Amino acid sequence: MTQFLLSRGYAVFSPNVRGSTGYGKAYTHLDDVRLRMDSVADLAHAAHWLRGRGHERVAVMGGSYGGFMVLAALTEYPELWTAGVDIVGIANFVTFLENTGSYRRALREPEYGSLENDREFLESISPIHKAEKISAPLMVVHGKNDPRVPVGEAEQIVERVQGNGGTVEYLLYEDEGHGLTKLENRLDAYPKIAAFLDRYLAP
Repeated sequence: MTQFLLSRGYAVFSPNVRGSTGYGKAYTHLDDVRLRMDSVADLAHAAHWLRGRGHERVAVMGGSYGGFMVLAALTEYPELWTAGVDIVGIANFVTFLENTGSYRRALREPEYGSLENDREFLESISPIHKAEKISAPLMVVHGKNDPRVPVGEAEQIVERVQGNGGTVEYLLYEDEGHGLTKLENRLDAYPKIAAFLDRYLAP
């Protein structure tokens, strides 16, 4: 996707926000549970940096946890973004943990927080509960058979943004799981994502 956007003339800024790998174990834990929104703040700083260098139109795009980051960026810092593309992202941490595979829940709760101990906090940071703040056009891409981030996450945010009168486009792929793995679906989705960005970012 990055190469495709570059070929279309877009500049792509790919930050290694806190919680990512590549800077040691301590760095990977800098966004655990109660520190979750610090990684979203990293995106805001990236947007400020880009705007300070003359990029007046900035979109935010990501997949899976990165999809949560997109929705969180749009709800926490709505003034910074011209558009957003959420690919198989988490809109609601509570329903995500309730509906993902049991092995995934056991794997993710130490990082995200548990339903038993952190439900109130998880609700407070879930973009679904702040969707009225989304002012930028949003595209949501999801696979109907996603076992990791169930399609209900996409359906929730699409319905909420539509109900708020916002601009949202939804690409649902009936034969995909977590992400777009089939070439025919990539060849369908990538140009549609680019066309969406063209509508709102092109000068």
